[in-house]
Amino acid sequence: MDTKEKLIERFVRYASVPSQSDQGNEQVPSSPGQWVLARMLREELEGMGLTEIHLSEHCVLTARLPAKEGLEGAPAVGWVAHLDTADIGASDTVAPLLIRNYSGGDILQDAEGTRRIPVAEHPELERYIGDDILVSDGTSVLGADNKSAIANIMCALQKVTEEGRPHGDIYVAFVPDEEIGLRGAGALELSRFPVDYAYTIDCCEAGEVAYRTFNAASAVITIRGVNAHPMSAKGVMVNAVSLAAELIGSLDPDQVPEKTEGTEGFVCVTSVEGDVSRCEIRLNIRDHDRELFDEKKSRLRELCSLIGERHPASDVSLQISDTYSNIEDSLRGKSTVCVDHIFRAMENLGIPPKDIAMRGGTDGSLLSARGIPVPNYFTGAHNFHSLAEFLPLSSFEKSLEVTLELIALSCEEGSAGTN
Repeated sequence: MDTKEKLIERFVRYASVPSQSDQGNEQVPSSPGQWVLARMLREELEGMGLTEIHLSEHCVLTARLPAKEGLEGAPAVGWVAHLDTADIGASDTVAPLLIRNYSGGDILQDAEGTRRIPVAEHPELERYIGDDILVSDGTSVLGADNKSAIANIMCALQKVTEEGRPHGDIYVAFVPDEEIGLRGAGALELSRFPVDYAYTIDCCEAGEVAYRTFNAASAVITIRGVNAHPMSAKGVMVNAVSLAAELIGSLDPDQVPEKTEGTEGFVCVTSVEGDVSRCEIRLNIRDHDRELFDEKKSRLRELCSLIGERHPASDVSLQISDTYSNIEDSLRGKSTVCVDHIFRAMENLGIPPKDIAMRGGTDGSLLSARGIPVPNYFTGAHNFHSLAEFLPLSSFEKSLEVTLELIALSCEEGSAGTN
């Protein structure tokens, strides 16, 4: 079985394990399928001879491939991938389809042609004519986010061990619940992942490199009003819903996701629930620039205080929780070898790099804030979190080639590659 077929086999097997995370479940992991996948991977890691294999109570799977003799001084390098897939309100059962030698036009996802990926809406498909492409059956996401990364890492470990390739210490961490707040990365015991730097493989088309991500926080505003019967409400009632509308209306209408791009930040109201007596507003706060990020949080605090002052009979409280940080900030004043190696690997492989400012975050964003530099490179897939998600095999193979080249480059650095 050649490399491409091994990638396909692993990906299809992993993607077929239902592992959507559940936002409504506070436990980590939030869904049982993540346990199923983690145990499957644990067994495979044991079969490849990895050591220090550990599956935690929170379904964080870690393992070590000890350095080959003579390379103990090379930096310890890690790879991180998440076990869960996003819940977009579709089926949790993924049935990947392989389109051999794509000839152009719409991709049919079922025999009747009722489910398809229309090329008119996804003209990027035309770049992959003649390629083999993985898609779902149109009832679910494909799961390349992040099962393609898992397949990539496992295939890389297999090639390194079977072919006796040189390598320093390699650590892997498969974590749950990335899609619902990077919970698994937060539960990773760093003592079991003692790396000098690491990588995530998460999004998107071939060549993409992301070490600039959002700073992110979530906010919950709780407004308590005063209920009263309409016959005696004048001067008494304080309608919490009306106060919520007043507060939301005071937010900058131009700093929202639908009006921003690139490194521009935003405050996004994600839900409003309540009645006259009590109303709760949930928001996401995002910005690449730390100062502007802090300003957005300060502005929310000011608005909550202002609403409280205008309506003294009300009670307005605000809770802000930082979720993750810009990876680039964690690199300031430190070695950037982890990022440099990505660009060098792509140069060696003839892959044109696409240095992007990610409008989001990865597990690496949280781990970087915890002290481990963790940039990200591409899986090769398109349209994550969508029924139109697809993964060209040529791009998938390139992603694996980058992984193998990064392993080789880390050996060249020796002890000079550490932070």
